[in-house]
Formats: sequence, structure tokens, C-alpha cells
Amino acid sequence: MPTITDFAAKFKGGVRPNLFRVSLVSPSAAFTDLEFLCKAATIPDSTIGKIEVPYRGRKLQVPGDRVFSDWEITILNDVDWQNRSALEAWLGRIQAHTANYSDYDSNDISYYGIASVSQLDRQNKIIRTYRMEVLPTAVAAITLDSGEADGIEEFAVTFAVNYYTIDSNAADGSTNGSGIDISVGGNIKIGPVQVGFNF
Repeated sequence: MPTITDFAAKFKGGVRPNLFRVSLVSPSAAFTDLEFLCKAATIPDSTIGKIEVPYRGRKLQVPGDRVFSDWEITILNDVDWQNRSALEAWLGRIQAHTANYSDYDSNDISYYGIASVSQLDRQNKIIRTYRMEVLPTAVAAITLDSGEADGIEEFAVTFAVNYYTIDSNAADGSTNGSGIDISVGGNIKIGPVQVGFNF
């Protein structure tokens, strides 16, 4: 029967939700120290729909289209308001605050940005990175309250996601690889002996 020591050897300490890194590149403004000021984020999800095709009292499940959910992060407000200002400027170029016009014409889709969220291990090495093409849709309000003590301003930002790609470590476990893991395996037969290999 497996023991707690066996479990510890397989569990390897687990993955910590507080070890992550977020970066964001917009077409209009630069963001400041998101690695430090991004308080919360999520690993993005996606769903493949299903199409049910009835046949003689049964239903055949056929894969449908993939849908990407919105991606949300929470940012601690910096004292110069640089990150919120950058987001507001990005949204302002997409759709002006004062009138119904945009800085982008119908042939220009450069309003999309690139966001990434990386899961880190306990040695601060990247385990996995998700890179998304995103469009900001909402910058949440910041509540002001003269009666609140011991508080820090923060705000949530919601992005619509067109797609994401996934990078993992190089095959040797380093964090500076190509983002592609390669596994090669097979069998070698020498006379009556057959040896399997995988590297």
C-alpha cells in the first residue's frame, strides 16, 4: 500500500497559485511593473461546444466550435496611475470617451494586444506560459471611501480573448528554450533482445 512518503515523492510539493507572472503589451501605451503590481490573474480557459446528432433513439456527440472565455486580472494601483492610464488610453483609442469614433479605421486591427501569464515554480522558473491576443473590454471602478483604513487601491480589468498559445519549458527544463518540448522514443532490436528507449 502506498505510504505518505510515496505520495510526497509523487506530489513534489505541488504548484502554488501565488507564483505567477503577467505581462501585457498594448498598441498605444506601456505598462509599468505588472510583474509586481498584478495581484491576481487566471490561467485562461476555453470550451469546445458539442453538436448532438440524433440517430435511432441515441445522440451522437460531434465536436463544435471552440469558445474562449474572457480573461480577468486584478492590478494594484500604482502611485502614478500609469497602468490604469495606459488601459484608459488603449480603450480611448478603440472607442473615444466623448464621441462615437475610433482611432482605427475598418482596415486596421492593430488595436489588439498581447497578454501572457506564466506559472512559476518555487525556484522562480517558468513552468508554463499562456500567450493571448486580447482586447480590453472593461476597466472596473475604484471605490473611494474616507472611512476605510488599512486599504490599497486595486481594480479589475477584463479582456476578450481571440485565441491563446501555450509555451512550456525546453526539453532540458530550462526557462530559455524555444517553448517546444521534444520527445523521441522507439525500440532497438539486437539479436533476440529488444530494448525500448525514450529521451
